[in-house]
Amino acid sequence: MASDARPLGSLAFTAFFLLWTFVYAIFFVVACTVLPFRGRFALARVWARVILAVLRWTCSLDYRVEGAERLPAGNHIALMKHSSSWETVAQAVLLPPHVWVLKRELTWIPFVGWGIRQLRAIAVNRGAGPTAVHDVIEQGKARLAEGEWIVIFPEGTRMPPGETRKYGISGALLAAQTGRLIVPVAHDSGYYWPRRGLWKKPGIIRVVIGPPIDAAGRHPREVNAEAQAWIEAHSTHPPTPAPARSHG
Repeated sequence: MASDARPLGSLAFTAFFLLWTFVYAIFFVVACTVLPFRGRFALARVWARVILAVLRWTCSLDYRVEGAERLPAGNHIALMKHSSSWETVAQAVLLPPHVWVLKRELTWIPFVGWGIRQLRAIAVNRGAGPTAVHDVIEQGKARLAEGEWIVIFPEGTRMPPGETRKYGISGALLAAQTGRLIVPVAHDSGYYWPRRGLWKKPGIIRVVIGPPIDAAGRHPREVNAEAQAWIEAHSTHPPTPAPARSHG
């Protein structure tokens, strides 16, 4: 355990996280029967904001965002670094209303999985190869046409700090076929909230939203390589965190 970790706060946070998510999921599933997608997403943001606030109180772990002004008008495709569970919560607050690509097993969790379905997530079988890519493209086109953003974790699984793997091609393909932009999102959450660890470290997670990448007329693999290079270069841990801003 790292010397600066917060064991008691981490335990308190984890207990709250699990209880709050289960109880809120029951309410969420019932409420979604009478709400359109934007209303459902607004409720998902409430869930996320509460978790991030409790994380700040119990573990002294906050975040700051750089480059929010770079988010383009309209709805596009965000590729986000995946290194902990933090970003799976924070994405609801960081980005415009969206659906995200996730492994289908998450939709099998009682209540929580039902809530994920109500948010119209694109659930794929990660072991299906080309079939999974096809599902992302076809469902992604439908969601984009309906006005929603798409969020993809292109590494497909959480990676330890400083490490990465080959990015999946589905986001770049979707952008090339729909004329949408790729918006890269980098962060260093894995330094504070380990992917397989219970203890959280105090500090400030740095989130950086990058310049949009135009996929028009370009090979998807070239676009993918550019996005990966930018995200990995900006996901490094800064030596001295800047002061946190207030989150309302």
